[in-house]
Amino acid sequence: MTKRILITGSGGREHALAWKLSQSAGVEKIFIAPGNAGTAAIGENVPIAPEDVSSLVAFAKANAIDFTVVGPDDALAAGVVDAFEDAGLKIFGPRAAAARLESSKAFAKDFMIRHGIPTADYREFTDSAAAREYCRTAKYPLVVKADGLALGKGVIIAGNFSEADAALRLCMEDRAFGEAGSRVVVEEFLEGVECSIHALVDGSTYLLFPDCRDHKKAHDGDQGPNTGGMGTISPSGSVDDTLRARIRTEILDRFIAGIQKDKLDFRGMLFPGLMLTASGPKVLEFNCRWGDPETQVLVRRLDSDLLPLLESTAAGALGAATPAWDEKAAVCVVLASGGYPGSYEKGKAISGLSDGASLDEVEVFHAGTKAVNGEIATNGGRVLGVTAKAETLEAARSLAYRAADKISFAGVQRRNDIGATPTH
Repeated sequence: MTKRILITGSGGREHALAWKLSQSAGVEKIFIAPGNAGTAAIGENVPIAPEDVSSLVAFAKANAIDFTVVGPDDALAAGVVDAFEDAGLKIFGPRAAAARLESSKAFAKDFMIRHGIPTADYREFTDSAAAREYCRTAKYPLVVKADGLALGKGVIIAGNFSEADAALRLCMEDRAFGEAGSRVVVEEFLEGVECSIHALVDGSTYLLFPDCRDHKKAHDGDQGPNTGGMGTISPSGSVDDTLRARIRTEILDRFIAGIQKDKLDFRGMLFPGLMLTASGPKVLEFNCRWGDPETQVLVRRLDSDLLPLLESTAAGALGAATPAWDEKAAVCVVLASGGYPGSYEKGKAISGLSDGASLDEVEVFHAGTKAVNGEIATNGGRVLGVTAKAETLEAARSLAYRAADKISFAGVQRRNDIGATPTH
């Protein structure tokens, strides 16, 4: 029986998931709420926000949706999975209580410490004066994090007290990240190479995906402010079999034991950001959904049908699934609006999309786009993810940039060193 699928979200991650699920023989039709100009070419966009839980439940019932895949983190925190499951609807993602592992950094740090998952030393504060007093005598550099969800931008590396003071003011007093900054986590700065891993978790077991590396800083050479991600590579080039085994035993095995001991109903995608330090892998943060733009490279490398993996995860029956992965490397280069992650303009006409996508082994995933009078225009900070696959990382990089060179819009901003050097 073919199925009707609903995907919530409007970014590159959601376009990539829709692209992959559209290849499944088990899929009849895909709806994306709210979607973008790219998803409109795959399925039917629905004008419902990902956090509008009651409207999504009503839509799923009225349109006989068989299975829903949640994209963004704030929807999980809002309890969309709880509402769907309570209504007897099947959905992929953890319930809100388990999604706190992403929506509260303090909750996640406490979970990690209690269950022996390696992470940076930290302190948490709700009082800015107490946080400042701690930072006056702390060792630098250190990291100031808004406790709640901040679109990947609420993490500030401070090289001295003056910078820490400014970060605390930004989070706790100016409320640049809203309520997310009412509590902050101040933690030690970890030295090493960053790496992203993804694992499907069905409540009692997990399925580890290939590793990736995101490039968080806005500009070349890892300069500028943090972003939601300016590009990804897979594999990361930093994880060998020995390190992969350590990630399993020290992080994922302990995570499974922890959620079971704490009775957290976690069924969905676990996406820990790691720092590969001299003393081993340490968790920077937990994410409770697919990464963006990590998803773009992962779906390019997945040779198996994605739908059964998601359904069995949601059902708590992942078992011994063994998906097939392409050994080729994948690279995603994000094309962003000028000024991102700060203020930027929307509505810029995009040219060259078909030229970029016409190259073999290239897929252009839309993020912040919309259709305007028959043309595709910019509609967000991260606009497109140009994703290429090739036999080697260098060949995939070259192909991705060759495709990206064919696409333009006023003020286009990108990094030119995705995958060129390890990200620190």
